[in-house]
Amino acid sequence: MKKILPIRRPSPLSLARTCVLGASLPLLAAACYDGPRPVFENGEAQVVPEFADSATWVRHELWVETGFDSDGDGASDRVHVDVTRPAATESGLEVAVIYETSPYYSGTGGLDFDYFWDIRQEVGAPPPPRTVMPAMEHIEEQPVISNSHIGTWVPRGFAVVHSQSPGTGQSQGCPTVGGENESLAPKAVIDWLNGRARGFTAVEGGEEVSAYWSTGSVGMIGTSYNGTLPLAAATTGVEGLEAIIPVAPNTSYYHYYRSHGLVRSPGGYPGEDIDVLYDFINSGPMERRDYCNQTVRSDLMQARFDRASGDYNDFWAGRDYLNHVDGVRAPTLMAHGFNDWNVMPEHSYRIVAALRDRGVPVQAYYHQGGHGGEPPLSLMNRWLSRYLYGVENGVESDPGAWIVREGDDRLSPTPYPSYPNPDAESVRVVPSGDGGRQGMLSLEADPAAAQQSFTDDVSFSGADLAGAEASEHRLLFATPELAEEVHLSGLARVSLRLAADRAAANLSVWLVSLPWTEGAPINDNLITRGWADPQNAASLSESAPLVPGEFVDVAFDLQPDDQIIPAGQRIGLMVFSSDADFTLHPEPGTRLTVDLAATALDLPVVGGRAALARALGGGSGAS
Repeated sequence: MKKILPIRRPSPLSLARTCVLGASLPLLAAACYDGPRPVFENGEAQVVPEFADSATWVRHELWVETGFDSDGDGASDRVHVDVTRPAATESGLEVAVIYETSPYYSGTGGLDFDYFWDIRQEVGAPPPPRTVMPAMEHIEEQPVISNSHIGTWVPRGFAVVHSQSPGTGQSQGCPTVGGENESLAPKAVIDWLNGRARGFTAVEGGEEVSAYWSTGSVGMIGTSYNGTLPLAAATTGVEGLEAIIPVAPNTSYYHYYRSHGLVRSPGGYPGEDIDVLYDFINSGPMERRDYCNQTVRSDLMQARFDRASGDYNDFWAGRDYLNHVDGVRAPTLMAHGFNDWNVMPEHSYRIVAALRDRGVPVQAYYHQGGHGGEPPLSLMNRWLSRYLYGVENGVESDPGAWIVREGDDRLSPTPYPSYPNPDAESVRVVPSGDGGRQGMLSLEADPAAAQQSFTDDVSFSGADLAGAEASEHRLLFATPELAEEVHLSGLARVSLRLAADRAAANLSVWLVSLPWTEGAPINDNLITRGWADPQNAASLSESAPLVPGEFVDVAFDLQPDDQIIPAGQRIGLMVFSSDADFTLHPEPGTRLTVDLAATALDLPVVGGRAALARALGGGSGAS
């Protein structure tokens, strides 16, 4: 471990003498270095044999001083960092850095749903109390935080750095789940890699450590929470963060735990909310746990997250990275699955659109699978080689979107100029007929379209309802059988006029491909879906209780998608109330009525209305 030494730029004569006699200072060693260097072919970093022997890698840990005090102990929090780099960096080689930060590196709380919120409650009512998770044990020492990325990038001439989020593992501070310290902590590490922050050999005291081996160019990669944090760091505008590759990132904790005003769980985790995630990652030093639990979990999260109404407020606004996207300058390669029902694809979609609007270099990679899924290595390599090492590989002129088509290997995406497909246009279809059985979706309105009702019953799953020939618990409308395939790309939007016989109700909407194939993976039948709270029809931040029997107009986007619906299928719109996998579970019996004359579905069709009309048989779509 080297201490920071005073650096003076040498004269040409002294530099020449030092190179002959042997360099001792980091700056001089770098100037004299004549060993192996990163190699690039076809615009990509190649494995260099001298870097590939893991037995020679230099590995060490340190703590970076952040400049904030989130755990209230009166001292600046330090975050725990590990480094893995080629041995040649001890001889003067300077390398770019691949960096991943996470709250998960020291383990997590158990997935015992007894410690989640009880979803068996009425919509709009105060939630029943939650039992907090048992405290996680704290790991005192962890010299190697993670081995992620090192086998890929160190042999290609990069250093790999990991750090633990504040209040997790051996990092000081409080976990805040999207709070400001989660953005400033990785910023501090990047500052250290650029000589602007201090690192130490111990969590308290210790000798100073410099990143003399770093070029200062940093690229961040991560998936899920680990994919959120590159974006969080980028919003600070920190110098040296030259590229990010967020995979399935959570870009807004409101969008993760709420949907258009509705209290909604992420897929697979019924009853999870932001304070549950706090308990799940709270693995930091024991001596500050009580302080963090009180100030963060109780006084902040549980006091402000509003699990009764689901309204958007300043607590959620502070944890929405779209509100801070003006700070992002790092070129972004975004990745997401269209069938990710945990961190839903809207999270990436909204940030990619904002970055494009602001002129930040951005590409999007989407696949047809679920949560996670990095882009192919070649895409990532071109991105990082260009922006971390300055390799002129033309990545700026590459396609703006890479989409894995149905049935294709995830590592073989199809290039498109951008996403949504530039040839997609919004086409309106409208419902008619008996939605209790299966009504029609048509291009032309039916003047006889009337009001239709259904009754909420969460014991029927969405799949049950979509596959039923008839049901009193949903409305279902479908196009005629498609004469040719229809390519949907972008956001479908639903507009409904509805009334309920109670002051609050769940609202769920699925777009499905029919006939529903029983036993097939749900994503073979499901196109996309969305949820909303009719109480928030006029305002996301202020609920208005429904007046029983009084109609309100509700309009919202479904999750983004890019899918080719094959000929022979029918595109169906299903409207129901409680979605067993995502919403609260009220007692059955709420009655909802939809006015079909004021209800419509806007589909993003590649080729526009003409393409859909051809697929529907060349006319209005009526059978």
